[in-house]
Amino acid sequence: MPSTPPKNPDQAPRFWRDDALPFIEARAIADGRKVCYTRHAHEQFSIGAITAGSSTYLHEQSAFEVQAGTVVLMNPGDVHACNPIDDQPWSYRMLFIDAPWLTDLQHQLGFSAQLDFRRFATTHTTDGELFEGLNQLYAVLIDDQASTLHKHSAVVAYFTDVQIKLNPAQVSVREPNFKLERAADYIRDHCTQAVKLEEICAAADLSPSYLIRAFKQHYGMTPHAYLVNRRIQFAREQLRQGRLIADVALEAGFADQAHFQRAFKQHLAATPGQYRG
Repeated sequence: MPSTPPKNPDQAPRFWRDDALPFIEARAIADGRKVCYTRHAHEQFSIGAITAGSSTYLHEQSAFEVQAGTVVLMNPGDVHACNPIDDQPWSYRMLFIDAPWLTDLQHQLGFSAQLDFRRFATTHTTDGELFEGLNQLYAVLIDDQASTLHKHSAVVAYFTDVQIKLNPAQVSVREPNFKLERAADYIRDHCTQAVKLEEICAAADLSPSYLIRAFKQHYGMTPHAYLVNRRIQFAREQLRQGRLIADVALEAGFADQAHFQRAFKQHLAATPGQYRG
C-alpha cells in the first residue's frame, strides 16, 4: 500500500512508496535547512528537482551551487551530498529508481546491451522540461486517486524523456580498477559483519596503505565509510519491509541502536522511524 506522508512536511521528510511499483521511491523536503547529509551513495539511480532556494551540491570530486529549477542526477554508486548554504531556505524532491529497471528501459530504447547500466555524464541540468516533468511525475505518484497504471505509465514516459534528452550513448565509462572492485565487492558481501582491514586487503591483494589511498580516490570515500554506507543501504531495505528498528540495527552490523540512528540520519537526513513510516 502507498505510504502516508506525515501531517507536517516542514518538520519531517516525506517518503512515498507503493508495493505495486517496487522499483521507485520518492521523497520531498519542504525546508532543507533542517537536514544535512554526509557524503554518501545509493544503489539506485537518483534524480531530484530543486523546487525553491539554493544549496551546495557535492558530486564525486566536484562542488556546485544549484538553485530552484535545477535537476540533479546521481548514478548508482556516485558519492554525493546536498546541503544548505548559510541557513538559506531551500526545498527539493527526489526519485530513486532501481538500476535493473532503468537498465531494462535503456535496452528497450535501443541502447547497447553490452553494459549492465549506461551511466549518465550529466551531474545537473536546468532543462525546463525535465524539471517540470519531474514535478508532475511526483504529483502523480503521491496522488492516492491515481491508478497504478497511470503512475507506472508516467514513470516510463518521464524516464524515457530523461534517456533521450541526456543521451547515455555518449557517456564515458570509468576505467575499471579490478583490485579496488574486489575490495568493494568484499565489503559489500560482508557489510553486516565485523570486517577487518587485513581481510579487505587480502581479498583485493593490496597493501593497507595503497588500499586506503586508492579506494578513497576511486570511490570518493574510505573503505570504512563505504562499509557504513552499505550497512545503511541494507537497513533501508529491511525498514521498507516493516522490520523493527532495533532488530535492523543489530542485523546491519551496528554496535547499538544509537549508532545506527546517528549514521542513518547522516546518510538520509531522516530517522529510521521517519523512513519506515
